[in-house]
Order: sequence, then C-alpha cells, then structure tokens
Amino acid sequence: MSTNTALLMLDYQVALAQEGELCLAPPLAAQVRERDVLSTAKRVLEAARAAGVKVFHVRLAFDRTYGLRTNRLARFDGYPANQKMKRGNPETEFVAELAPLEDEPVIDKGAVNAFIGTPLRDVLAAEGISHVVLGGIATHLVVESTARHASDSGLQVSIVEDLCAAPDPAIHEFAFATTLPLFGTVTTADEVIGSWA
Repeated sequence: MSTNTALLMLDYQVALAQEGELCLAPPLAAQVRERDVLSTAKRVLEAARAAGVKVFHVRLAFDRTYGLRTNRLARFDGYPANQKMKRGNPETEFVAELAPLEDEPVIDKGAVNAFIGTPLRDVLAAEGISHVVLGGIATHLVVESTARHASDSGLQVSIVEDLCAAPDPAIHEFAFATTLPLFGTVTTADEVIGSWA
C-alpha cells in the first residue's frame, strides 16, 4: 500500500450517526442506519488499519468557550446556547464501532470543513500525504466541503459513496451524481478495500 494515502473519517459522532436520546440530527441518523453506513465504515477502517494506511478522525467539537468556532452562521448559534457539541460531551464522541485507536489523530473543528481552523492540511503535508480517501456524514456538508478544500489544496481525492449519508436521500444522490465528481473520484467501500488488499 502506498504510504501517501490517508483515510479521513468525518463526523461519525453519536449526535449525528446514532439514533437515541443524544441524537441531534434524527433524519441523518435514520439514513445512516438505513444505508448501513456504520458497518460499512467499520470494514473500511479495519482494512485501512490492516494495510497500514494513516487514519485521521475528524469531528465537530467546540472548545469550552465556543470562542474558537469559525462558522458564525445563525444555524450554529444554538450550540453555545445549549452547550451542545462541546469537547468532552457524550454526544460529541465518535460512535463506538468507529472509535479511534490510541495512535490515530483526532482533529476537532469549529466549522463544517475539516480543514478550516485545524492543522489537518499541515499535518497531511508533514506526513507526505498526497491522496485522501473521504467518508463521513453529512454528504452535502462535511464531505463536500472537505472534498472541495482538499482538491483545491492539490490533494488527490477519493470519496467513498457508501460511507456517506445525508438527511434526505435525494441530497446524497445529487451530491454524488453532480458535485462530488468535480472534486475527486467517486468510489465504493469494496473498491477501496480491494485497492488496499
């Protein structure tokens, strides 16, 4: 396996991916379940680890003051008011089946895009990474914004369709049919696992 590839696991958090009392996005979590995203993501994550592919876990996790929040749109205003998605809160944690290992970096962000306000791009450069494989939720938010940024930054981008979900299946389908192919190669979990075998 080429050492220039990294797997970016984007926002697989309890609040977004897991139905229940801590869920802040029930339609998204329902689509994650219906599309069987978590078990597919677990297969890809295990394959990456077995192949020695570098793995980065990215999450929305605000500092205690919410002052490092880079996204200042009104739709983010409820988080500080309700003290949600703060680093250390249970809803902010990764779902158990995709929890990072001790040696896998965790990137906390205060915006949609995995690169904005984080050291991710510098760390990838330091590691010699030129190709990123993306999976995450939601398709039209963290996945699309991260794919756009990665592509514009000179990285080769692969987006794994069955590792992603959106609250509305039509949004997911539109993104993969129309916008995401502009920023990288659309692929599947089986194809990625096969390339790492």
